[in-house]
Amino acid sequence: MPIALALAVLLAQAAHPAEPPRGEAQEQKPAPVPESDKPRATGRGVTPGKQEAAPGAHQARQHPEGEGKPGEAHEETGVAEHIFHHVADEVWVPLGFWIGAHHIDLSITKHVINMWIAAGILLLVLAAAVRRRAIVPKGGYNLLETFVVFVRDEIAEKNIGHHAPQYTPYLCSAFFFILFMNLTGLLPVPSIAGKFPGISTATGNLGVTVVLALFTFVLTQIAGMRAQGALGYWMHLVPAGVPKWLFPIMVPVEVLGLFTKPFALTVRLFANMVAGHIVIYFLIALTVLISPLVAPVSVAFALGIYLLELFVALVQAYVFTMLSAVFIGMTQHAH
Repeated sequence: MPIALALAVLLAQAAHPAEPPRGEAQEQKPAPVPESDKPRATGRGVTPGKQEAAPGAHQARQHPEGEGKPGEAHEETGVAEHIFHHVADEVWVPLGFWIGAHHIDLSITKHVINMWIAAGILLLVLAAAVRRRAIVPKGGYNLLETFVVFVRDEIAEKNIGHHAPQYTPYLCSAFFFILFMNLTGLLPVPSIAGKFPGISTATGNLGVTVVLALFTFVLTQIAGMRAQGALGYWMHLVPAGVPKWLFPIMVPVEVLGLFTKPFALTVRLFANMVAGHIVIYFLIALTVLISPLVAPVSVAFALGIYLLELFVALVQAYVFTMLSAVFIGMTQHAH
């Protein structure tokens, strides 16, 4: 009996863990929940806390020496997202309507507002420049006339010929509008939350450059049909003297060539304007990615690129206008 009683006591202790004496009993509190696991409130309601740890999370906690690398990667990703946020477009005033199952988006975006700003500045500058006309131009009127004469004599007449006066107004409009959009995008005006989207280069948007290129494309076809006739322009799409057996090859090539011209205008203007802005932002971001000690060098290089961008803004407006005149001039005579 004593042996059986002793075995029963040992089995009872093994089945029920020992409890502290009643005098020393303390209330057990649940373990604190980490902040990352707690529910948090967002704009869309309450987001539940983390339900299950990701694979390898326990190993990462056991080896804290590797915590620096994920932090660095997150920092670099954040800088890149911040840079591309400045050059990317964003909806500012959502607008649109439905036609059946199709949604027509007419939202006012950041680049649309910047186009309005550029157009407004352009109208104000032109109105102030031509307010006082004179036989001998001076001041702003002299500068404006210099640009207009340059577009007319050096771009339109040399590439289009005796029909140049018909297309000079469009070439001048494209030149000045693109120039002011490029220059306006270089103004260091930040965004104001909920009130103003900030200044950004509208020509750094593919949608804007596509529409500008389509204007040139449509005008080029109209110019060709006006010069050669509606039927003659398309009949002379393939150069004269090409053997008939080459027509199955030449016709698709010439038709494809009609669309490669606006594609070149689109990509050239877009890429040159976006690339310069990204380089400037990345040079300034070196102070975050490397060390604040490199700030004098990175800011100096960024200032140099910024001054180069002023020159690129003028060059890209000139290149777009020049290529538009070349494409129009190519349609004035049959091949």
